[in-house]
Amino acid sequence: MSQASKPPLTPSQTVGPYFALGLTLAEHQSTMKSLVSSEIHGQGQPISITGRVFDGAGRPVDDAMLEIVQADASGRLDNDGFAGFARADTSMEPANSFTFRTVKPGPVRDGEAPYICVIVFMRGMLLHACTRIYFADEEANLNDPVFSRLPEDRRDTLLARRLDAADHGAYQFDIHMQGERETLFFKLPNATNA
Repeated sequence: MSQASKPPLTPSQTVGPYFALGLTLAEHQSTMKSLVSSEIHGQGQPISITGRVFDGAGRPVDDAMLEIVQADASGRLDNDGFAGFARADTSMEPANSFTFRTVKPGPVRDGEAPYICVIVFMRGMLLHACTRIYFADEEANLNDPVFSRLPEDRRDTLLARRLDAADHGAYQFDIHMQGERETLFFKLPNATNA
């Protein structure tokens, strides 16, 4: 291939944005159907979780992708009839928000509070960030073996709050990547450090 026929280089970036390849949704000009949606169906109390991802300057991130993993309403992760995985991005919702529609999970083990694991991917991050969503209306949070060990002044960053007291199914959960209100993120064990 001659020098004149080589395609031009793409602009240099740390990583992404490339999420359209994985999402394959119509808004990304793809005719393929997404294999993963932002909804989890199953028995139990239907809930929605809406929020935004904020950067260090407090601006909403317009191209973050979030994945959630959760137990079913009875706390089981191994329920063949329940796919406890969903994906949403912040590019299409109003105000660069995300929305998950799911069922409220049950506690996985005795003494635990219900929670949802969240994985955040976004431009400029070489590695994803992991956190949890706990529910502010759960008394079990204070005795949860993970939540109760977190610094008291940071626990609030993991709490989803009901949007309306009359509607037990709508929750708000924002993620702050940096700054004064930074969400508490979990460092996961690395196989190379084992």
